Amino acid sequence: MLALQASDVWKHSMNDADALNAAIEYTRRKRVGLLIVAYNAEKTIGSVLQCLPVDLAENLVEIYVIDDFSADNTAQAAANAGARLGMRNLRVFRTPANQGYGGNQILGYTHAIRQGFDVVVMLHGDGQYPPECLHRLIAPFSDPATACALGSRMARRLDALRGGMPVYKWLGNQVLTWFENHMLDAALTEFHTGYRAFRLDVLRQIPFEHNSHDFHFDTQILIQLISWGQKIVEVAIPTHYGDEVCHVNGFRYAWQCVKAVTKYRLFRMGLFYNRFLDTQHGAPRYTLKRAANSLHQHVLRQNFRGERVLDLGAGLGELAALVAAEAACVVAIDLQRPPAGAERLATAAVDLNGDFDRQIAGSPFDTVVALDVIEHLKLPEQAVARSSRLLRPGGRLLASTANVAFFIVRFMLLLGKFNYGRRGILDMTHTRLFTVRSFVRLLEDFGFQVERVRGFGPPIRDEISDRFPWSWIDWLLGWLARVWPRMFAFNFVVVARRKPSLEEVYAGTFADGDWVAESDGRNPIPPSTHPSLP
Repeated sequence: MLALQASDVWKHSMNDADALNAAIEYTRRKRVGLLIVAYNAEKTIGSVLQCLPVDLAENLVEIYVIDDFSADNTAQAAANAGARLGMRNLRVFRTPANQGYGGNQILGYTHAIRQGFDVVVMLHGDGQYPPECLHRLIAPFSDPATACALGSRMARRLDALRGGMPVYKWLGNQVLTWFENHMLDAALTEFHTGYRAFRLDVLRQIPFEHNSHDFHFDTQILIQLISWGQKIVEVAIPTHYGDEVCHVNGFRYAWQCVKAVTKYRLFRMGLFYNRFLDTQHGAPRYTLKRAANSLHQHVLRQNFRGERVLDLGAGLGELAALVAAEAACVVAIDLQRPPAGAERLATAAVDLNGDFDRQIAGSPFDTVVALDVIEHLKLPEQAVARSSRLLRPGGRLLASTANVAFFIVRFMLLLGKFNYGRRGILDMTHTRLFTVRSFVRLLEDFGFQVERVRGFGPPIRDEISDRFPWSWIDWLLGWLARVWPRMFAFNFVVVARRKPSLEEVYAGTFADGDWVAESDGRNPIPPSTHPSLP
């Protein structure tokens, strides 16, 4: 099962005439803007404006050129061309300092949002992409589900070579796109087109302002859309390669793209955090893991037959519902009441930072399950003590937490990198960080006898993919976590038994009186002095 939702990728195949009519009709109903990013484009910006479809361009709410502090007269050339072509909806801007390719887009999309556009199309001012195909980028938005339209030069792969794309760039594009598709579970024909359009309702909800100002901004914004499961449409466009100056360092660009998708994978596993990745639109943060070697499936293989079970921090109650199929009774509690969808399952809304042991009535429990919850509480020590009071003597505690000594975290610390994120080992809602030893010591300090510790690797099969090579990596890290949990466990579960308390031992010792030793004559025990004797 893949937790990562790949975007819907559609190949738009409407014929050109129908696409033009659909685009014109759409621009009459909606506010569509055209952003032209430009840098040292004095020689080409005029022809870019001139090649726009006239019937479509005049319906655009605004055509705006952002000259990114060019060393030539790009801004003036754009203004002159607009006046010559009679473009009343053209506006030309110039940044006060160079913002970079990504920074220019950030400004352009921010302007589109603040002007209340419905859709914005981004086009380069150097003539590398065909302005006459503008309608192909707009037509797909007639479908309200479309979030993004990409002009792909690789829809028919060999056409890019026929259009003059150098062979080394074509090969690099193919390899890099394959890698990005594989890492993101996507199916785009090209990640690296600079001709793209966005629905502004979607852009408003992703943190594009935190993306890089460099050229891999284009990859980052696609990662954000794919992580949210948005519909992306690809349309075929011809390739234009002329004498324009390329400002991209190919090797550096490729490396930045590889790092961006790798960071996203690490972010999904809770090992890395970056604000551009924090779309907050992914799958629910804590869901039932389905992989056979996962923590949740390991817990479900424990014997709950005939037991009274308490599930602390039950979330959506998925695990509790499965346990209830075997147990005599399951009580699932969380700050928000889990849905009760199974027999023998009771649920309640309880604040685990409070005295939850006093709020739960009834007989002591045989097992308390506390998976990835103790580290979130304000006072974990009190939570462990309260859990102990809810268990019968000899009752079982199944408690799990993340391992801050996981080898990747150690390596990050070695490099001087440490930051909190939305989930995983360094979840920003954690109040405590634990190693295997410190967590075991916490349980022992509050009256538990630890029976065993079981480590688990990162949830690769659930969060990334169950295909090769991810399945093999998942198996390897899972095996290492079992063999050496202190180093290789991403998280771990401790099985512990509640030891009788002092009061329970005292009562068991003195409740029925003591055995009176027979006197040997040297130290007689007066019978009347012992309260248990008549």
